[in-house]
Amino acid sequence: MVSQVRRFNRVVTQRVGALDDRFLGRDRPLPESRLLWEIGAGPSDPESLSARLDLDSRSIGRLLRSLEAAGLVVMESGRGGRAARLTAAGAAERALLDRRSEELAASFLEPLSEPQRDRLVTAMGQVERLLSAAMVEIAPIDPAHPHAQHCLREYVGELDRRFEGGFDPARSMSADAPELRPPAGLLLMASLRSKPIGCGALKFHPGEPTEIKRMWVADSARGLGLGRRLLAELEERAAQSTSPIVRLETNGSLTEAIAMYRSAGYVEVAPFNDEPYAHHWFEKRL
Repeated sequence: MVSQVRRFNRVVTQRVGALDDRFLGRDRPLPESRLLWEIGAGPSDPESLSARLDLDSRSIGRLLRSLEAAGLVVMESGRGGRAARLTAAGAAERALLDRRSEELAASFLEPLSEPQRDRLVTAMGQVERLLSAAMVEIAPIDPAHPHAQHCLREYVGELDRRFEGGFDPARSMSADAPELRPPAGLLLMASLRSKPIGCGALKFHPGEPTEIKRMWVADSARGLGLGRRLLAELEERAAQSTSPIVRLETNGSLTEAIAMYRSAGYVEVAPFNDEPYAHHWFEKRL
C-alpha cells in the first residue's frame, strides 16, 4: 500500500508540474504560485496562510518576501496585524494562473473517453476526501479556548435545530467547562488545517462509568469517518479511568449517531439519569 501511494505521488507531482521551476510557464515555482492564489482567496495574514497550506511560518515568510520583491504582493498593517494584499500586477498574475490552471485541468480530461473522464473525476473526489480525512488531527483542548467554544456553540445550535421543540442547555444534564477539564473530565477537538470541525468530551466519575458528552461533527466533515474516530479516541481515554464502562444518552432524532453507537458495540440499557432530552441510553464495556 505504501508503494502504491508513492507511485501515485510521483505521477501527480510530475503531471501537475510541481517539479517545474516555471509552474504553468510563469517565472516562479508551484509554492509561490499557490500562495499567490491563496492570498486572493481568503484571509491573508501569515498565520491563516500557514494553516491553509500546512507550511511553517518561516517558509510562508520566505515566499511572501519573494512575491513582494516581484511587485505582486504588499504587506499591510491593520487592527488584526499584518496581512498580504495583491497588487494590481498580482491580481493580473493570479487571473492568468487561473486560466492556465483551467487549461491544465482540461488537458487531463481531453485525451480520455467520456466514461474515463467520469471515472477520473469520481476517483479524484474520493481521493480528496480520503486525504482530508487523513489530515484531521484530534487532541485535548481547554473548554475555554475559542476553538472549543466554537465547537460547543455549534453542538448546541445543531441540537436546537434538530430536536422537536428545540434544545435548551440549561435544562440538560450539565457538561460545563470545569467538568470537562482534567481531572474531572476531558474535551477532545478535531481540526483540519487548524480549523475546528468536531469535538467530544468525557466526564469522569471515580468508581462509576465514564460519561461521553458533547459529540459533534461539522457538516463539512461528514462522511470522513470522523464521528467514529472521535468515539474511538474517547473510548481509549476512558479506558484509562477507574471504570471499564462508558455510558451516553441521546435523542431519537439523531438517527446517524444512534446507528454509529450500535455498530460500535453500545448496548441500549434502562435510563441511568434524568436527561429530559434523551430517548435512548447506551452502555459499553471497554
